[in-house]
Amino acid sequence: MKSFLLLLLCVCSLFAGHAQPSAAAAAADVDFDTWFLPRSLRIDFALSGNARGQQAAIRTLRDEPVWAGPRRHLIDPFGYGGYYVQVYDKTGTRLLYSRGFNTLFEEWLTTAQARSETQSWDNSISVPYPRDTVIVQLSARSRADMQFHPLLRQMVAPSSIFIDRTPLQPHPVTVLQENGPADRCVDLVFLAEGYTAAQQEQFVSDARRFMEALFSTPPFDQCRSLWNVRAVGTISREEGTSSCGQGIYRHTALGAGYYTFGVDRYLTTPRYNLIRDAVWNVPCDAIFILINADTYGGGGMYNHYACGTAHNDRTPVVFTHEFGHSFAGLADEYFTSAVAYEDFYNLAFEPWEPNITTLVHFASKWADLLPPSTPVPTPLAPDAPQAIGVYEGGGYLAHGIYRPMDHCMMRDYAPFCPACSRAILRMVHYYADQPL
Repeated sequence: MKSFLLLLLCVCSLFAGHAQPSAAAAAADVDFDTWFLPRSLRIDFALSGNARGQQAAIRTLRDEPVWAGPRRHLIDPFGYGGYYVQVYDKTGTRLLYSRGFNTLFEEWLTTAQARSETQSWDNSISVPYPRDTVIVQLSARSRADMQFHPLLRQMVAPSSIFIDRTPLQPHPVTVLQENGPADRCVDLVFLAEGYTAAQQEQFVSDARRFMEALFSTPPFDQCRSLWNVRAVGTISREEGTSSCGQGIYRHTALGAGYYTFGVDRYLTTPRYNLIRDAVWNVPCDAIFILINADTYGGGGMYNHYACGTAHNDRTPVVFTHEFGHSFAGLADEYFTSAVAYEDFYNLAFEPWEPNITTLVHFASKWADLLPPSTPVPTPLAPDAPQAIGVYEGGGYLAHGIYRPMDHCMMRDYAPFCPACSRAILRMVHYYADQPL
């Protein structure tokens, strides 16, 4: 009954005035303590549809005890992601909070399967808990024009009896590193997947090893003092992970598995509600799911989660690559490996990711990082030292999309290029409430 009543409140909107985040809105000054409490309003919602279109419907709203996000940068300065959540005052005229993100469903919409099937996937986003009634709007970016268009708008009263306030199951939390309050640091959480109750010490050891790998990698090594890191010990009934393409299925805490969209190395979980349930009482800006397996694989979606296996030889760089997606919104720069996506980028527009360009609006990307007289596009010189430029190939396409350097962590696990490094540091400063 609760879900049914919430669905009745969801109102689809076509108001163009709220479709695209504006520079003026981003400059607005919003005082956190005036408008919000230091808790989270978690919004669980379903995305459903197919290659022809999608819809959204709220499933539940939850009051959760922790808000770890920034209290100064309340209006998203980046404009990244395929989806956007915006919180307005009850008049609908003042923007109080906004944030972009990606989902696995968005990727599924670009697969061949989505041309013949309609599906519904669970998703979730958290915003700071409002002191007064607000309007929450969820928008999706259209590949036809690269603009955000509203999927739903709902008025939310913070005292509503339909907001779930039930405490969830707590999980063991090990603090691996703590450098300050949640709103002044990046709060990274490692989640255990495929680790049984008897393997929790191994999980903490693995999480610590991954943390050290991250902070030994530039530019993360420059800002370690701005991070808090915790390991949350979700317990699985069986060890390992599922691999449906090989007929292997495991009962695990978060439902992860290989063969996402039929790609053997693409390791994800569609059960995002289980992820949010696991971190409901833990300060959390970024999530990495550490999977107790040794076969190569992983995945990452911006402001959603990243995951990878704990015991493969390439584990440290796979982790860092996937975390580049989920934490900083970095795009894949490779263009020769097989993927399930079709027409993932519209070459008539500039992609939102900071490390690829179609040259439609290259001035908004890394043009300021180029040495004088660098040709655009930049021809490859195989015998020359690595240099920043504008090299063709990236975003799964050999032609029409360009990358900052020939080799980078986001292409082939080389060190992060200057454009990617800058994007990472900007995101660190955003979460740590420092000047961008």
